[in-house]
Amino acid sequence: MLKIQTLALGNYQTNCYILREETANTCALIDPGCDAGYVLETVARQDLTVEAILLTHGHFDHVGAVAEITEKTGCELWMHPGDHQPQNGYMAGFFYPLSNRKLLNVRYCDEGDTIAVAGLTISVLATPGHTEGSVCYECEDALFTGDTLFAGSCGRTDLPGGSHKVIQASLARLANLEKNYAVYPGHGESSDLATEKRSNPYL
Repeated sequence: MLKIQTLALGNYQTNCYILREETANTCALIDPGCDAGYVLETVARQDLTVEAILLTHGHFDHVGAVAEITEKTGCELWMHPGDHQPQNGYMAGFFYPLSNRKLLNVRYCDEGDTIAVAGLTISVLATPGHTEGSVCYECEDALFTGDTLFAGSCGRTDLPGGSHKVIQASLARLANLEKNYAVYPGHGESSDLATEKRSNPYL
């Protein structure tokens, strides 16, 4: 059974999620945006080992603690290549301190991939628009939407790599999912997909 703990980190109150299978002694982190020491202390208090980090996208407020955590734990780092490579005249790393760091154990993921980590099976949905490499992660009854979908809103598209037209297509795709997932966004309160379909004007 999936267990989820939420840490709201930094000035932007970015949601970092700690995921684990109920009986496991390993965990995965989604979007550790800052304060690596606090994140690692929280994990250590539960006698857990970080097995992997999964990024919903590459903006600085979602990845600020990635380099330190990967260096200290040796864990894998999963991300979409669209937010890690030079593109369209800018470097996605403009937004985050990864492009000039030697990262350990980088793994790329894309639409339809499944990631087996910490006793869990996590499916990848490519949902570009907020950034070119934005993804959502599906695990059991939970959908981790990063800055693609918020409770009552959606991510901005006015930064390099963003596209209003593209995020509209990604949101329409999420709206067509049949399962009523619990929605865990990159910022703000959690929700569920049925509520968002009913009341979110962007969905």
